[in-house]
Amino acid sequence: MKRVAIVQSNYIPWKGYFDMIASVDEFILYDDMQYTRRDWRNRNQIKTPQGVQWLTVPVRVKGKYHQKIRETEIEGSEWAATHWRSLVQNYRRAPHFDEIADWLEPLYLREPPSHLSQLNRQMIEAICSYLAIKTVISNSWDYELVEGKTRRLASLCLQSGGTDYVSGPAAQDYMNEEEFKELGLDIKWFDYSGYPEYPQLWGQFTHGVTILDLLFNCGRESRRYMRYAI
Repeated sequence: MKRVAIVQSNYIPWKGYFDMIASVDEFILYDDMQYTRRDWRNRNQIKTPQGVQWLTVPVRVKGKYHQKIRETEIEGSEWAATHWRSLVQNYRRAPHFDEIADWLEPLYLREPPSHLSQLNRQMIEAICSYLAIKTVISNSWDYELVEGKTRRLASLCLQSGGTDYVSGPAAQDYMNEEEFKELGLDIKWFDYSGYPEYPQLWGQFTHGVTILDLLFNCGRESRRYMRYAI
């Protein structure tokens, strides 16, 4: 049995994203999908004394209405230092700030990659390394892409040797499960509910922020507040 998930890359995603990575044998970054504005591809949220704040990576989108995520270029490099300053200002009091900053700060202060997909993968892989998540991470363009929304996902799963396709619950509204069954694949719906709260700075607890919030606050104990990264 081989479990495979196929998901678009996100910028410093929340803990549920990494739980899905940890729950499968191969995680395919599906950045052959069209880039969507005001989404999680190039931004995420942190906790601050004033509430939740967005960190957004500027990208070149003017006139590029149908570009893929993998084709999306990052605009400039000043944003990286700005993001790091925001993280320092809002998490320097967190118990494990120094430990996380040791490996995270260099990722922000070096020259950023030219494309969003590259940046997202770098961040995702660095966080997986810290959490000791051993899942194979690949790109959708490592495989042949066939036509058809559901058929393409099923094909990617088969090409990677998968037997079980793990999907987020929102896909139940549009996924054609029969196409998977016809190819001998089982669909497993990932459950994001029931996460425990952890010690968190700045007021009322918020689950949906970047996983960096969990790492700064809990360090190596972060896995206790996840399901599959234990």
